[in-house]
Amino acid sequence: MTYRLQGIYTAIADPYRREMMDLLYEGELTAGELSDQFDISRPAVSRHLSILQDSGLVTVSKRGRLRVYQLNPDPLSEVFDWLHKYERFWDEGLYRLKLLAEEAAKKAKAEKPGVDDRP
Repeated sequence: MTYRLQGIYTAIADPYRREMMDLLYEGELTAGELSDQFDISRPAVSRHLSILQDSGLVTVSKRGRLRVYQLNPDPLSEVFDWLHKYERFWDEGLYRLKLLAEEAAKKAKAEKPGVDDRP
């Protein structure tokens, strides 16, 4: 299934929506239970949930009078796929950082005479 990629990025751009996703990662919640976790109004929580639902990141089901929200992580795979092509930059950067740290450690060790080589 293809999701609206721009909608997914818009949805995950907001810290409240990311936190809602984190809460729903732990399990399904009602809108009221989600609202209780935030210092924003219930209508604001409802708008955030609507955006998450429109992007496909959240599904909702009715249980009696309750609307129960569940996380749908599937759309995030498209974000992961897009980000994956940039992973080599992170790997290269981390490798360079490792080399710099090792070089600094060797330099510091060389500047301190009498320090033994025990780990």
